Amino acid sequence: MEKVLLNVGFGNTVVADRIVAIVSPNSAPMKRLKDEARDSNRLIDATHGRRTRAVIVTDSNHVILSATLAETIAQRYEAIRGAEKAEERK
Repeated sequence: MEKVLLNVGFGNTVVADRIVAIVSPNSAPMKRLKDEARDSNRLIDATHGRRTRAVIVTDSNHVILSATLAETIAQRYEAIRGAEKAEERK
């Protein structure tokens, strides 16, 4: 089975099937989630020093920070899912 990668910005990719949530980083719960992930060594910073604009949560309980807008990453994710469903129908 081929793994489909999702571009989360600046050449960084995540296996699309492992993503549980793509959210905006500004709420208090997301800030707590980032802090807890950092404390337990589950935080991956893919921002390249830029402002965090999306938080991606994976099924392995890792938290990935991205400088790409959450809406943009979600659109890319939906495009991948749509292509997979179209392929399944063939």
